[in-house]
Amino acid sequence: MDSLLSCDFDLRQISPLTLSFIGDSVYDLMVREYVISLANRPVGQLNKRKVNVVNCKFQAECARVLEPHLTEEETVIYKRGKNANVHCIPKNANKDDYHNATGFEALFGYLYLKKDIARIRELFNLIVDNIYEYTK
Repeated sequence: MDSLLSCDFDLRQISPLTLSFIGDSVYDLMVREYVISLANRPVGQLNKRKVNVVNCKFQAECARVLEPHLTEEETVIYKRGKNANVHCIPKNANKDDYHNATGFEALFGYLYLKKDIARIRELFNLIVDNIYEYTK
């Protein structure tokens, strides 16, 4: 599967915040699938595990883990997202984490729209191997 819909995008025309918008959903779906792969649990328990890793602080940590493994192109996309001009930061997030998380989401959005699902899986597995240990 390349993507859920067969839409073509000119990735150069998509803003980093738009990439972040779709990337947030891609990452969220991957986490949900990963969490249910660990065990069949009540939905409340699944959601609690998901919320622990789908948040600004955790995604910022994911970005720090992935950064040394990114290609030059991926680094450019991550930095575009990280440096995007966001207008409001949630009160439960700090500014640096929020910017790093936005870059992380932009990267996932870019790779998804580029239809590079194999690379998304590779990066997600790096996260799982390095910082998801408490969810196992």
